[in-house]
Amino acid sequence: MRRWVFPVLRIVLVAAIAVALVKLAFFPSGESTAADPATPTGQLTDPVTTVTTGTIVNDVTVTGSIVADDAVPARATAAGTVNKVQATVGKPIDVGAVLFDIKVETPRDPVVETGPDGTQTMTERKPAISYTEVTAPISGVVSELPVLAGQSVSIGDAVGSVAPPTFSVSATLPAEQQYRLIHRPTEATVTVKGGPAPFTCTGLTITTPPASAANTAPNTVPGTGGGGGGSGGGSTTTVRCAVPAEVTVFAGLSADVTISAGRAENVLTVPTTAVKGSAEKGVVYVPDGKGGDPAQVEVALGLTDGTSVEVTGGLKEGDSVLQFVPGATTPEGGCVPMGNGGMMCSGPGPEAGP
Repeated sequence: MRRWVFPVLRIVLVAAIAVALVKLAFFPSGESTAADPATPTGQLTDPVTTVTTGTIVNDVTVTGSIVADDAVPARATAAGTVNKVQATVGKPIDVGAVLFDIKVETPRDPVVETGPDGTQTMTERKPAISYTEVTAPISGVVSELPVLAGQSVSIGDAVGSVAPPTFSVSATLPAEQQYRLIHRPTEATVTVKGGPAPFTCTGLTITTPPASAANTAPNTVPGTGGGGGGSGGGSTTTVRCAVPAEVTVFAGLSADVTISAGRAENVLTVPTTAVKGSAEKGVVYVPDGKGGDPAQVEVALGLTDGTSVEVTGGLKEGDSVLQFVPGATTPEGGCVPMGNGGMMCSGPGPEAGP
């Protein structure tokens, strides 16, 4: 009896194992597939941000340097010859003090005398002599006085200059930052590196010199940028303001100039990465709830701090928009601001150690 039972049991066991292996290999269960961690279950979606209320502080900071204010020329106010030089280059002088005087000779009509016989005699007279003073236009130090006694001068000639004992801060303003300074302030805050505490400079000016013929290539329409790669060919915009007299500075010191061009509180804001455009008008992209292409929405823009921008029209609080403009290039370095103080970076992560 045992001679037949054990062989039969072995055959049944081997058959059961074979059936189980065939089922696992060719007929996996749904539960097993769902539980497989190697099976992808997520979906790629564009990051979305929400329109929120916040504060925008529009501060533009540029780096420049301390410069001595330009000397003011003194000009001849009469035609004649230099009589006596009364000032010395390098010496201080007060406004209105005499630099030198000009000897002016004015011709006079001859004297005509009639004799007893009616004959007229004409006698030439010496010219009338007068002196005109050339004075210092401002208080400061005489920086130039290239005249000598006996030298002839004409009205309007630059005959000297006086350098003021004052300083200014000068910096170059990038062209794209000018959109943030449409409403130009009259003062700025200056921080001198290695110098005194930050101070307010006044008389703020933002100037762009007009283009000249020398800067325009031949046969090129101005503004078309024709003629090779070059360095841009555009004019340089300069920010300049006066250093208060009570602040001690020296020419050549590096300084940061912070221009406050406005503050907006409790306004609608979105990250700058969500807007195509950065001044006055822009476009945002509203995600489609059904998974379709996002819709373009025109918006009106206000102040920006470089990370967030004020939305003055086109959206309301709580609206959702794509956090990044579709197709926008990633800035150098692969990182863009998230609008909440964080950064999102693309590219390979740090290499693992050995």
